[in-house]
Amino acid sequence: MAMVVQHQQQHKEMSSSNTSITKHQLDNGKYVRYTTEQVEALERVYAECPKPSSLRRQQLIRECPILSNIEPKQIKVWFQNRRCREKQRKESSRLQTVNKKLSAMNKLLMEENDRLQKQVSQLVCENGYMRQHMHTGSAATDASCDSVITTPQHSLRDANNPAGLLSIAEETLAEFLSKATGTAVDWVQMPGMKPGPDSVGIFAISQSCSGVAARACGLVSLEPTKIVEILKDRPSWFRDCRSLEVFTMFPAGNGGTIELVYMQTFAPTTLAPARDFWTLRYTTSLDNGSLVVCERSLSGSGAGPNPAAAAQFVRGEMLPSGYLIRPCEGGGSVIHIVDHLNLEAWSVPEVLRPLYESSKVVAQKMTIAALRYIRQIAQESSGEVVYGLGRQPAVLRTLSQRLSRGFNDAINGFTDDGWSLMNCDGAEDVIIAVNSTKNLNNSMNPSNSLSYLGGILCAKASMLFQNVPPAVLVRFLREHRSEWADFNVDAYSAASVKANSYNTYPGMRPTRFTGSQIIMPLGHTIEHEEMLEVVRLEGHALGQEDPFTSRDIHLLQLCNGIDENAVGACSELVFAPIDEMFPDDAPLVPSGFRIIPLDPKSGDGKNALATTHRTLDLTSSLDVAPATNHGSTDMSTCHTSRSVLTIAFQFPFENNLAESVATMARQYVRSVINSVQRVAMAISPSGLSPCVGPKPSPSSPEALTLAQWICQSYTYHLGADLLSSGSVVGESLLKDLWQHQDAILCCSLKSLPVFMFANQAGLDMLETTLVSLQDITLDKMFDDSGRKALVPEFAKIMQQGYTHLPGGICMSTMGRHITYEQAVAWKVLAADESTVHCLAFSFVNWSFV
Repeated sequence: MAMVVQHQQQHKEMSSSNTSITKHQLDNGKYVRYTTEQVEALERVYAECPKPSSLRRQQLIRECPILSNIEPKQIKVWFQNRRCREKQRKESSRLQTVNKKLSAMNKLLMEENDRLQKQVSQLVCENGYMRQHMHTGSAATDASCDSVITTPQHSLRDANNPAGLLSIAEETLAEFLSKATGTAVDWVQMPGMKPGPDSVGIFAISQSCSGVAARACGLVSLEPTKIVEILKDRPSWFRDCRSLEVFTMFPAGNGGTIELVYMQTFAPTTLAPARDFWTLRYTTSLDNGSLVVCERSLSGSGAGPNPAAAAQFVRGEMLPSGYLIRPCEGGGSVIHIVDHLNLEAWSVPEVLRPLYESSKVVAQKMTIAALRYIRQIAQESSGEVVYGLGRQPAVLRTLSQRLSRGFNDAINGFTDDGWSLMNCDGAEDVIIAVNSTKNLNNSMNPSNSLSYLGGILCAKASMLFQNVPPAVLVRFLREHRSEWADFNVDAYSAASVKANSYNTYPGMRPTRFTGSQIIMPLGHTIEHEEMLEVVRLEGHALGQEDPFTSRDIHLLQLCNGIDENAVGACSELVFAPIDEMFPDDAPLVPSGFRIIPLDPKSGDGKNALATTHRTLDLTSSLDVAPATNHGSTDMSTCHTSRSVLTIAFQFPFENNLAESVATMARQYVRSVINSVQRVAMAISPSGLSPCVGPKPSPSSPEALTLAQWICQSYTYHLGADLLSSGSVVGESLLKDLWQHQDAILCCSLKSLPVFMFANQAGLDMLETTLVSLQDITLDKMFDDSGRKALVPEFAKIMQQGYTHLPGGICMSTMGRHITYEQAVAWKVLAADESTVHCLAFSFVNWSFV
């Protein structure tokens, strides 16, 4: 009997439990049918705020009577479902776009495969023909080798007979198409540019034809007419183009247009003259709807409006080149680009001739640059690119072009721009050029003019380097400015862009550089090969007067070519002083460095990896003597390479100070050269001391160890896993930590904590880079109230090992406010679990206000 009663009681308890669970499930899964008016009201709120807070949802119910019969929890579920539907819609649209892109790319690859098969067949036939002649001992040569592409006597055409221009244009079109889609040139894949779904395009160069030639084909989401408009505006994307003028344009009989074009290009270094081209450009359409722009050099003078100015140039030859743009089904276009030039290498010193005989250099400067620029415009038009500091993409492109053009102007110093040499006897290592007519007002705004200055003085020099990786050198110069720059010279240059000019630094008072260099990104190209950024140099006065007056200097800086795997690309660091709140049309006086590789890149991947990120730890090695060759150094991985470095620094001056500024400029450039040579000695594989190792790169053992300590310490203190993926060791753990959605940052254990690590979300939240991270202190993230609230939490962290911080507001390095739902802080313990290595913070669900 007792057993029956006990069984009945258990049955009642289970029934009660099941009823409770069922009720809970019904409450949670209660379905609400919304009216049309209610959906419209919710949609209006969703358009303003897709993720309203609990207070906002309650306020919505109070303000909107038609929602009064709906519980806040049900409204929360509606917004969750609405965000999910939006996410699914965007993902579906993205997948459709990717599918169209892959289909077009697949078609392009099939066409490329057909062309390669034809090329293979032709090579087999030529090989058999040559074997037959060698076997018979015949001295006959293959007439097929004397094609119109490689025959120099037919490469120039006379423009003095207008009646023959159309026939020249048609011949140019045929030769261009045979290069773009045929087998007229033996194209080989560009080293380091493997085609794939994420690549910009398919790139190839020629190593056997006369001159230098490069080819590219890719898919772009722009219409053919828009692409033609962009490509014909060559100065907008070809950084070496000084000017392009169309002298004659008339319609062709088939609906196309013929133009006679004169183009001037900059010389990349002070050691060689510039080039100009006199060409015929033919624009037409094909029967299949494709648009073609082809071009070739003409004989005759074609010197442009000023023959005296053209005397500063060496006439280059453009063999049949151009662009083939074919529309794609569903939108977009397939582009074929061919650049084929003869740069007259005989006119430069022998050591520089590889620069003018390299198809890789032409590919990087013209062919790849054109396709990348079009892709950039396409992504900006679609809204995929987001830039900082509120600048529009077109404005940032203009700023980049002005920096590059101003630097090229300084290097070349053309007389028709007003430049003249100052006290030059030909034996000086540093060339001083003066431009008294230089107009710093690059805009239509007279308030930005600096016309009261005496002019601009430029100190420039070039030198050859051996075994110095250009990308590594530029990366060091960018990241460690204090190792080569003089803060007071920067202050002098910065004074020219201030409203009160030289009175900004009265008497050039001595200023101390604090060592803090903060790099704030403005924008970058789609493959990060070029970066535009604002650099803030923090300085304070040394004297007793105005001890708290800020002497910060701001620079607009352009950096490119820091990818060591980019074959044939030059590396540049160009900067100009600006005001803190500089307008879009602010006057710029650029200075900087350009390092150009002269030899084809050699060495295996092991050698490339050995130099990667070496600059990040070079500061400690610059004070030691040049290293000797130790037995432990593996010299087998070193390769011999040459590069030419060109330095140009510009200084505004007043008329009565020209001689003094010239002396200062010459001495300063010589000191910079000495510093750069010390850096070059340190980073050269043959001169690097074995004791100087690279700073931990993202995949180095040090970085892997730190990631493991962060995750293990989190689990040790909080009893939960930081990463949901389950990775425990190795590169997978570091990758998961780097891609974690929450902002994870680590700071040092000092009286003034400095950040030492951040994942990608952390860098995005702070709006900074890994380079600048180590210059940011923890207190800069918070205002006064935030810092006061953080102080007692440190004691709690040190006692119990972790603490939970409530949601709040912090700031990025650019001054933007950031909200976060909560934050977790914990001690990062070393392997022995007794030594505290650093402090880690995780900011959950952060967003910009």
